[in-house]
Amino acid sequence: MTVSFLLLLPLLAALALLFIKGNAAKNAALFFSVAELALGAYFVTQYTPDASLQFVTDFAWIPKLGIYFTAGIDGINIIPVILTVLLVPFIITSTFKHDYKNASAFYALIMFMQFGLLMVFTALDGFMFYIGWEVALIPIYFICGMWGGENRIKVTLKFFIYTFAGSLFMLLAIIYLYLQTPDRTFDIFKFYELKLNAEQQSWIFGAFLLAFAIKMPIFPLHTWQPDTYTEAPSAGSMLLSGIMLKMGVYGAIRWMIPIAPVGFYEWQNNPLWLAIAGIVYASIIAFRQRDGKRLIAYSSIAHVGLIAAGLLAWNIQGLQGAMIQMLNHGIEVVGLFFIWDIISRQLKTRDVTELGGLSKVAPKFAIAFLIIVLASVALPLTNGFIGEFLLLNGVYRYNMWMGIVAGLTIILGAVYMLRMYKNVMQGETNALTATFTDITLSEKIVLGIICALIIAIGVYPQPVLHLSEAAVTHLMNTVNGKISEALLHKLGK
Repeated sequence: MTVSFLLLLPLLAALALLFIKGNAAKNAALFFSVAELALGAYFVTQYTPDASLQFVTDFAWIPKLGIYFTAGIDGINIIPVILTVLLVPFIITSTFKHDYKNASAFYALIMFMQFGLLMVFTALDGFMFYIGWEVALIPIYFICGMWGGENRIKVTLKFFIYTFAGSLFMLLAIIYLYLQTPDRTFDIFKFYELKLNAEQQSWIFGAFLLAFAIKMPIFPLHTWQPDTYTEAPSAGSMLLSGIMLKMGVYGAIRWMIPIAPVGFYEWQNNPLWLAIAGIVYASIIAFRQRDGKRLIAYSSIAHVGLIAAGLLAWNIQGLQGAMIQMLNHGIEVVGLFFIWDIISRQLKTRDVTELGGLSKVAPKFAIAFLIIVLASVALPLTNGFIGEFLLLNGVYRYNMWMGIVAGLTIILGAVYMLRMYKNVMQGETNALTATFTDITLSEKIVLGIICALIIAIGVYPQPVLHLSEAAVTHLMNTVNGKISEALLHKLGK
């Protein structure tokens, strides 16, 4: 079985959902997403954790232009693939308490976005990667623009302009690389083999970096994110924060650094410092937020800034940390946005200062909320700990002072997240919060699985780390070899 089955199912599901009306649409969407999860589980169980490509599909798409539909799974992309198939059923289940106008289109867009995301994560052809990149953008634009908050049009337009403009620079880089290949191909491995000089690689690195830094986002290209997360419907916020921003992280690991290793080596410090600056900046801004959803948005900037810093430090610890933390952050942030969706749906407010005492009326909800918050602040034996430990270890090995500054994300994050929990859950109830009811069965299922994953990965992360270990080591050695070769060639001159 090839990865084409994993891509085809959500695409067919999206088309089918357009013809299913009413509440049946959400049930059908959940069925399709669970089927995709089962298919993903099959690939994971059949996967051999080495550095090879597996489940490859390869056929001519537009052969006259050197465009092929080439996709596969290896240790670099298996974790974002797992993340995508795992979170979409949770996200769909979280919407069951909402009634969306034109529900068939809403759920069709979610499945179409899953198709685009999986296309990005599995593509081994530059043109296919770019198409998937844009395909993933289109549905989230409509999800936010049609079902978002009051300021959705302005905010969504800003988000679209940012991300589309960045992707145009990436497209230019891909076309340039295509023109440099002897046989005019978009094959990623032919891109890896190109003998580009330092100046060419610097331009390629810069073009890719702009696209990926906007998507993550890295300071100062983050300004679209808090507004978009706040105005998007909860499902849109989960898709954006849980999965879509991992496109930038993955793109840097798979495309940017291996294609332009010398450009990366020459400019490495600059984006690394920007990522670290974003950690501190976002954490400080999070202190000032009264809107719970907006607070989580700034928290996400800080956490993803650390992921970016870890991978840009470019050592085994940092890169393995980035791989596992993509999964961990996705699980945690979807849980946090779901928590705030439950609060805002029942109480019609996200203002932290108006809340208090929810643990007295909803003890099960309080326990789930606490576990997710503790994972977010990287408490040992939660999944957040191992990822952030490896990331900080990687940054510290690259530069001690960078590691110290980056470590502020744990300290500052603990302060604003625990303060948020205290203000929302502790103290006495008021006239508003006394009406809050504990979580329902569907909410228990989603939060229960999220909490179980947080604890399971936190206690025993080795199976996840083992999936990517061989591929990460191979990639690291290959890139470092190219950098060493270029430096020796430079010294020889």
